[in-house]
Amino acid sequence: MTDQKWNPLLREQITWHWTHHLRPRLDGLTDGEYFWEPAPDCWSVRPRGTGTAPVQAGSGAMTIDFAMPEPDPPPFTTIAWRLGHVIVGVLAVRNAAHFGRAPTDYQSFEYADTAEAALAQLDAEYATWLAGAESLGEAGLARECGEAEGPYGEHPLAALVLHINRELIHHLAEVCLLRDLYAHTHGRTPTHRPTRQEAS
Repeated sequence: MTDQKWNPLLREQITWHWTHHLRPRLDGLTDGEYFWEPAPDCWSVRPRGTGTAPVQAGSGAMTIDFAMPEPDPPPFTTIAWRLGHVIVGVLAVRNAAHFGRAPTDYQSFEYADTAEAALAQLDAEYATWLAGAESLGEAGLARECGEAEGPYGEHPLAALVLHINRELIHHLAEVCLLRDLYAHTHGRTPTHRPTRQEAS
């Protein structure tokens, strides 16, 4: 039996899901869906100066709603907010910490003002993350995450790769569900109906 290579296995967990299920379900995302607020007092991405959240982060024309500490219960969040969280907090900050991306954070990021622009940001950060994870090889997965990951700094980078996989699957599934809810409440056909294999 040949030695098992763990780096491809860790990456394939997300790449199969991304290619065959997740990313096709985001195609055609409209601005109406992107900014839709299905509940009162949602957190979202908004034109600068129009938000009411305690923290309105961002360096460009758009800001993302936040509060520190987070309210209990936290406000419901829009697709725009959830994509912003994935693009910045899940991917871009980690790409900057580990894979040579220019430094960024919630305060300095320029949030997208359209769904198309947000998906372009998502694709770019995902590609950077995936290439970075591949570049670790087998030995790199065993390295410590370092101070960029705070209290988890002593954990191996393999644990971070698994965490990012989980975050992408979790949060982007929420986006897909919100797309379905939007379609069913606005008289539209959902963009994608999962196959039996995908649903299992």
